[in-house]
Amino acid sequence: MIIGSRDAGRAAEAAERAKGLVPDGDLRGLENAEATTAAEKVVVIAVPFASQASTLKGLSDVLREDQIVLDATVPLGPAIGGKPTTLVGVWQGSAAQQAQSLVPAGVKVVSGLHTLSADLLTDLDHDLAQDTLICGDRKADKAVVIELLSVIDGLRCVDAGRLEQSRIVEGLTPLLIGINIRNKAHAGIHITGLA
Repeated sequence: MIIGSRDAGRAAEAAERAKGLVPDGDLRGLENAEATTAAEKVVVIAVPFASQASTLKGLSDVLREDQIVLDATVPLGPAIGGKPTTLVGVWQGSAAQQAQSLVPAGVKVVSGLHTLSADLLTDLDHDLAQDTLICGDRKADKAVVIELLSVIDGLRCVDAGRLEQSRIVEGLTPLLIGINIRNKAHAGIHITGLA
């Protein structure tokens, strides 16, 4: 796995921290453009909403048609000086749809990971027992992302439909943030009734 950052040094530090959690992992840190160039198939964008557009514009020369961008961005209030329990309206409909409008033609965007606590993702001794909702316009692209995420113990990926459904999924994040603040928890979601 390659971890990217605007600063190669920060990426290398993040990779070292990740190696502390997964000592057998093949991890390295590179500047964003180098990391994107080196990525085989999936490029994960996990940045605050205020940085999403500039990050994707900075990668437009290196993203390739055969790549999938997994966008985990949520347009939360802090992007405009508001509260993290507030969802900001996005002209394109959602952060994921904005991402699709910013990547080069042929690059596909799939959204996911919006409802997962970062704290729980770094606690490898804890079984997540949660779902993540995956949105995208092509089943084949979602299947690639679902296969990649299937290595996370306790995480079930649920196909939530086309990319336009991201506007609904992204709206769950500020709701969960509020629930977690009030209950001092790391609550997530689980869709019932599925096989």
